[in-house]
Amino acid sequence: MQAVFDIAVIGGGINGTGIARDAAGRGWSVLLAEKSDLGGATSASSTKLVHGGLRYLEHYEFRLVREALQEREVLWGIAPHIIWPLRFVLPHHPGLRPAWLLRLGLFLYDHIGGRQKLPATTVRRLDDGILKPEFTKGFEYSDCWVEDSRLVVLNARDAAERGADIRPRTEVVSANRADGLWQIVLRDADGVESTSQARTLVNAAGPWVAKVLGQVVRANTSEKVRLVQGSHIIVPRLYEGAHCYIFQNADQRIFFAIPYETDFTLIGTTDRDYQGDPAQVHISSDEIDYLCKGASDYFAQPVTPDMVVWTYSGVRPLYDDGASAAQEATRDYVLTLDAPQDGAAMLSVFGGKITTYRRLALSALERLAPHLPKVAGLAVGWTGMQALPGGDLGEGFFSFTRDLRLRYPFLSVRDALRLARAYGSRAETFLKGATSMADLGTEYGAGLTEAELRYLVAQEWVRRGDDVLWRRSKLGLRLDAAQRAAVDAAVVRIAASG
Repeated sequence: MQAVFDIAVIGGGINGTGIARDAAGRGWSVLLAEKSDLGGATSASSTKLVHGGLRYLEHYEFRLVREALQEREVLWGIAPHIIWPLRFVLPHHPGLRPAWLLRLGLFLYDHIGGRQKLPATTVRRLDDGILKPEFTKGFEYSDCWVEDSRLVVLNARDAAERGADIRPRTEVVSANRADGLWQIVLRDADGVESTSQARTLVNAAGPWVAKVLGQVVRANTSEKVRLVQGSHIIVPRLYEGAHCYIFQNADQRIFFAIPYETDFTLIGTTDRDYQGDPAQVHISSDEIDYLCKGASDYFAQPVTPDMVVWTYSGVRPLYDDGASAAQEATRDYVLTLDAPQDGAAMLSVFGGKITTYRRLALSALERLAPHLPKVAGLAVGWTGMQALPGGDLGEGFFSFTRDLRLRYPFLSVRDALRLARAYGSRAETFLKGATSMADLGTEYGAGLTEAELRYLVAQEWVRRGDDVLWRRSKLGLRLDAAQRAAVDAAVVRIAASG
């Protein structure tokens, strides 16, 4: 007899994998289907911050900001290898928001979220020559960085180790209610179709949430999603130091300049309504010009389009609250529950942000719990107390990295730091026993080895070179076309060999 899952999740972004992890840990059986790679769309295209969202205070979204601020240190605690603190410098621009308003916003930012470990806001003189001379004073505050794609994969990995059935590159063709259950038709990457049953269904398809409702489930709903494009550019490193900048534009938008992958600076993001297939989103020349001009208004060194070495764009699936401008649309999440009396409840996820994914999962399972069987599993809230895979670093990240180099002295400082940042304690899985780089097999460039690729195929659902080069890592920035092709061929070969 075919097994019946308690929960079937459509969508392998941060919200879908976060729900899957929480549910599996509580003892429910979970199926997650993602039509492409895990975290391959919106969740891989963020500004990569775990933050409260300073600008959301202007739109009076105090609940969202407070919840997000509370989550910063929780997420840092469970994933210290892929999340770490950053200091942000907000220059005072005399022609824009007044200094007293910035002070007030940062005072609230420091105090409404239960900050414990992160340093408080300070006033900073801007006399180091990085910015134009008219910017003389600024404010420095704390938030955190996150490797967004890895956060998705680690949630999926933990869910799988707790019993969830995680199926990337598996499309949900249809889902229909029958006899109190969801009858789900799935199609894998080879075009082979299969069926599964589930007691409840979670639509966490991100930008495709409305498409799933209309074409897969064929449900009638009045809820709407607003697609907002956000684009980023990567340029060679613009300044020394580990701090970031948050800049104000004359159009009331803000954008960031953040140290990126050691040798680069990330600049973004944009906010504009998007029409079309979210899978085909790409940065426009207007967006590149907008970000370059905005950065050039502040930096002493102009930023020009010819400096751009890489770009990425994503589509945020925001709940359509009728806001007049894209940057004003709520970033809060909205959960809708369709629960007929004869069973087969469905919960749809609109909006949300990476920082609050864990709280979104808690809310989602609270809504679904009355429609699920009683199970013996971990307590509610466990996801904020147990480390994500690789996050059990003992005395801390830097002590772990130092010890990793002591155990594997053939690793360069850069390679040891990269492996520690990506895998944490799980780097030992493919390093164990190695006494030289040669023991790790073919080296494809930038320290990427056959042993690491084998781990990624076996443990992180990698099937293509891009999965490694642009999502599990950003090594695509460091490899040339021939090296990238070699990585792709190696991944295909390893995956085919089982």
